[in-house]
Amino acid sequence: MRLALYQPDIPQNLGAAIRLAACLGAALDIIEPCGFPLTASALKRAAMDYGAHAKIARHASFTTFLSAPERIGGRLVLVETDGAIPFGDFAYSSGDTLILGRESAGSPGELYEAAEVSVRIPMVRGLRSLNVVTAGAVVLTEAMRQTGAWEKLD
Repeated sequence: MRLALYQPDIPQNLGAAIRLAACLGAALDIIEPCGFPLTASALKRAAMDYGAHAKIARHASFTTFLSAPERIGGRLVLVETDGAIPFGDFAYSSGDTLILGRESAGSPGELYEAAEVSVRIPMVRGLRSLNVVTAGAVVLTEAMRQTGAWEKLD
């Protein structure tokens, strides 16, 4: 199972995603360019002491992400507020990559076009969205439950 951030804007969210991925054993894809300088020192600072435990892959563009060997054979699942299917109704598989759009601008058309499916988290009417990493955590935990990944952590 993989989690992907599309052109993240906020360093603290990248840090939270690194921590989430490390703790839950999911690989993390960072699709650049980021909305902040992503130097080696900035990545280390964002990751805190979780960086050594995270499986992180950086991609220079969305195109390079799509053609990455670790992505071949898996489905791309877009997590978006207007997703077509409630996240709990979708059947995940261990090769899936859950992709999250930008914090400031959401998901561009190229994400919708590339994704096999888009899922949404049902929310109280009138509220805009969850934090991007919180949304990723909600969907990732359901995907892990369905695929039996929780049993592999201990």
